[in-house]
Amino acid sequence: MDLRRLGPFFLFCVCIMPQTAFSGDFDGSKPLAGSVDKIIEINTQKIINDVDPDAVGLPRNFFIDFKEKKLRPSKDSLVRKTSKIYRVEHIENKLILQGVDEGVESVDDGLAWSITISKKTGKVVLSASGDGVAYVVFGTCIPAENYQK
Repeated sequence: MDLRRLGPFFLFCVCIMPQTAFSGDFDGSKPLAGSVDKIIEINTQKIINDVDPDAVGLPRNFFIDFKEKKLRPSKDSLVRKTSKIYRVEHIENKLILQGVDEGVESVDDGLAWSITISKKTGKVVLSASGDGVAYVVFGTCIPAENYQK
């Protein structure tokens, strides 16, 4: 057996196959655990960097439950609100989730949101906009094998 012929196959196995398996984790077939890395708030007067997630009602850590189409806060989160995912789309190497939230009762703070998850890396960008304010959130997702509600 000529071992030189196995070189390209070995290279394929080492370099390509793990990436393929990894990218399958972000295709919407498994629940994901996410964390917020940075939030930017934009309003008509200014742009605020490094906004505290708790201050804008966003959990620092969250779960995406694709079966129930819900975005849930982690158990340790101060924010307890669950958001419904109204739309899931696959575009290029991205998974797109969209929804709307009414916000706090008796407060005019409802907004629409969209989350883009890279199927290659699990990096997340959330954009949300409401009445005179917008948020851009950067974060990361990983597969949540032992996800429990």
